[in-house]
Order: sequence, then C-alpha cells, then structure tokens
Amino acid sequence: MPTILLIAGWRLYFWANENNEPIHIHAEKGDMECKFWLDIDNFEITTALEFNLTPQARREIKKIVYEHFDYIVTEWDKFFKK
Repeated sequence: MPTILLIAGWRLYFWANENNEPIHIHAEKGDMECKFWLDIDNFEITTALEFNLTPQARREIKKIVYEHFDYIVTEWDKFFKK
C-alpha cells in the first residue's frame, strides 16, 4: 500500500490489490478515513466511503485531493503501470 502524499497530517495512499477498480485514493488522519473516486474526464471527485470525518476535515481532504489531482492520477498510472 504505497503512500503517495503526507500533507497536513493526512496520509494519501493506494491499496496494491485494487488496480481492477477505477482510479481512486484512500486518505486517513487519526481515526478519520475516506476514499474518493477520481473522474479524470471531468476533473471531479466522488466520495466512495468515509468514516469519522467532521465537516471541516471533509472540506480539507477534498481540497487536498483537488490540489493534487493530476499527481494522484500520475502516481496511480505509474504504480499500476497503465
């Protein structure tokens, strides 16, 4: 499970066995966890799951994912050799 970013206490990572799923990113900070699908055609993210996120944390992690959207997609492609 490669960690690709550590920002503001958030760890963003992939699970190595999820290459059969669309592009997505997992994030965790303390006891908060979430997963977002990345729609590269429309530059959008959709929440796949979330656990213990406060509204403030949800805004913060979505902003981080949007700010690093292209980097996440590039790292996904490199890791899964797409």
